[in-house]
Amino acid sequence: MTSSRQSRTKYGRRFFWFALAIVVAIGAYTGGWFYAARVLEDQVRSAVAGLNGNGRRANCEEPQARGYPFRIGLFCRSVLYEDAREGVSFQARALRSAAQVYQPWRVVGELDGPARLEAPGLNALVLDWAGLRASVRLAEPLPERLSVEGQDVRVSLDEQGEEMTLLAQAKSVEAHLRPAGEDLDLAVRFGDLKPDAALTRGVALPPLAGLLDASLAGGALPGGLEGDLRGRSGTIRSLTLSAEGGAGVTVSGPVSVDEAGLLDAELQIIVREPMALAKILGDLAPQARQEIELSLSSIAAMGGNPGMPLRVVKGEARLGFIPLGTIPPL
Repeated sequence: MTSSRQSRTKYGRRFFWFALAIVVAIGAYTGGWFYAARVLEDQVRSAVAGLNGNGRRANCEEPQARGYPFRIGLFCRSVLYEDAREGVSFQARALRSAAQVYQPWRVVGELDGPARLEAPGLNALVLDWAGLRASVRLAEPLPERLSVEGQDVRVSLDEQGEEMTLLAQAKSVEAHLRPAGEDLDLAVRFGDLKPDAALTRGVALPPLAGLLDASLAGGALPGGLEGDLRGRSGTIRSLTLSAEGGAGVTVSGPVSVDEAGLLDAELQIIVREPMALAKILGDLAPQARQEIELSLSSIAAMGGNPGMPLRVVKGEARLGFIPLGTIPPL
């Protein structure tokens, strides 16, 4: 009997120390999480403060770290970035981000619309969406991968009054970036794009779908994304634009821009359903309908999905033997 009592006493002590260890571990983890949360909030405030000045303004309204116990992320009631010198401005509503505590280098986020965008050469735009999500896998010096996906995206002119002029809407839009050695790979896809007739001179276009798969030479090097396009080169692996019904065009090949902004390119163009494409282009440019139909009917006579070389030398574009005109400096 004494032996049985001693056994129960030992078991009780073990259970007590085990329970105490769990409580201490939870307390230490909780303290560590909230310490990391304060560090994150302080770093965000410091980074935002560093962006302000010299004509720039940035804000993350009421930054808070949330996600306890298994996630940690930043929440802002609204976000703002403005560069008066460059004429760029962007502001949107709530930003939410999160990362698993055991995988902090993979961050996901959501941004609420609408957003307002200003950029040189553009009227102020209002962007809205049903959902806008992003994910990034952090690394040095550049993220291993960055992806953005939007659903039911709408672009409108920012005008006074209750109703804004809708410019375009798309069922889906996505973009992906990743370093590939010294270069930067870019992929963009959109589906069910419907430009407003105001953009197409009253012509109602069929829904459009597009895909860009390209590489920017040197884009992953330090400063590779700074500045304009001059002095840059890259490769278009595939640039495809398709209309409902099958008409479309695919472009591929190397491109470059010299220091004067003049474009050079050696491209291959593949045309699908040339006569259906001729009708769309003829509606968009009725003054050139005859030339468009003549050119595309010649392509259609080749049968199948014919390819044509598009060569641009110092901004002078030529499709096969047909001169297309001059592309202004970029």
